[in-house]
Amino acid sequence: MQVLLWRYFAIFTVLIIAVVSLVCFGVLGNAYSAQARDRITTIGRGLTMIIDGKNSQFTGEVGGEMNRYAFTEGVDVFLTGTDGQAFIYTTEPSDDWDSIFSELNSTVNGWTENRAVIYGSSSMLNYASCVTFNGEQCYLLVRYPMYIMTESVNSMQIYIIIIAAVTIIIAFIISYILAQRIARPIRTISETATRMAKGDYSVQFASAEFEELAQLSESLNYAKDEIKKSDDFQKELLANVSHDLRTPLTMIKAYASMVKEISGDDPQKREKHLQVIIDEADRLTGLVNDILNASKVSAGLSELNKKVFNLTEFIYGIMNKFDYLQETSGYKFYVDIDPNLYTLADEEKIYQVIYNLVSNAVNYTGADKCVYVSLKDMPEQSRIRFAVRDTGKGISDEEKEHIWDRYYRSKDAHARPVKGTGLGLNIVKIILQAHNFDFGVNSVKGEGSTFYVDFPEVSSNPDEKIN
Repeated sequence: MQVLLWRYFAIFTVLIIAVVSLVCFGVLGNAYSAQARDRITTIGRGLTMIIDGKNSQFTGEVGGEMNRYAFTEGVDVFLTGTDGQAFIYTTEPSDDWDSIFSELNSTVNGWTENRAVIYGSSSMLNYASCVTFNGEQCYLLVRYPMYIMTESVNSMQIYIIIIAAVTIIIAFIISYILAQRIARPIRTISETATRMAKGDYSVQFASAEFEELAQLSESLNYAKDEIKKSDDFQKELLANVSHDLRTPLTMIKAYASMVKEISGDDPQKREKHLQVIIDEADRLTGLVNDILNASKVSAGLSELNKKVFNLTEFIYGIMNKFDYLQETSGYKFYVDIDPNLYTLADEEKIYQVIYNLVSNAVNYTGADKCVYVSLKDMPEQSRIRFAVRDTGKGISDEEKEHIWDRYYRSKDAHARPVKGTGLGLNIVKIILQAHNFDFGVNSVKGEGSTFYVDFPEVSSNPDEKIN
């Protein structure tokens, strides 16, 4: 990339300088030529006004003016008759005077009063005009040598070539430096991205002086942090799942061996051991279902099947499933539910939401093992608020940003009679976002947490289905 940038910039510079130089060559030559024609025209007209209509008494004055122009302007001036005889001139006619006069005569093409023409070649520019002197028809010829101007133009062109060559060399150096400055941060970003792709998330994409590259570095740093977070979450998931799956599998194997070797003939012990196997198998099934549900819901493979149902009875039905915790583990559930509240939602998905929120409260509640569940009508907002509160250690402001993330678990120690994978709240988030329901958590560190969901309130028609 660096070589390409340098090459393209250098070629572009050379083309620009070449075009500018060619334009300068053309403009310079045309400008000098036009300037010479204007100058010789001014001289010729001035001398014509002095000479035309004068007689021999003014010969000295005419000769003086001709010599003055010759001296100050570097021209040769001749006053000649129509027969080609030069009788007043600033320099002795040269040996090729006959050819000079022949060219003048053919160009003027016969004496005509007030006629003036400009002609010549790259080496000599001529101005000829028809004048009357001492009562005779004469020609005024002003010759302007172009070699001085040509030498000046050639000198200027040489200077332009030198300047162009120096400019090209400087442009090559500058383009090489610029190409390096542009390519270096891109190369650095590429090398850093390669290290990140190999699993090194400690890399840092350095900022650059170019705004676009600086924004790219910031975006890559953000992507790197998110990828690292996801990678850490997945590693944590594997650790959690490995631990949570290993425990019920160990229990199932151990109690199956006990049934086989010890309690197979004792109905009471056999029943007790088989119940443990059944419970652990149910627990294992729940873990697998959590993982499958999270993947299915997150991938959007499950469509919502909304219908109107009695939310009051629905919540009571879910809470009945936690009665075994009151009987076996001493948990206390305080339920405050308004009667006959109906909502519109996917009943199966909302079951996962309520069950996961209550399970989360059970897992994180305090030593008093109290969980508070409420369902309250909010008629002024046409909403129903479900809330579940625990008495645990609460959630810090830093953790509030992550509790809805997949695989996340609070670092605080807690009782967990209902094991989980860290997917419960993420499933809650995905389902409620699909429903466009408001939800959140209010928590004060050391005073517990309250999770809430706002359901839309609808009229009571539990059999009605909405597409």
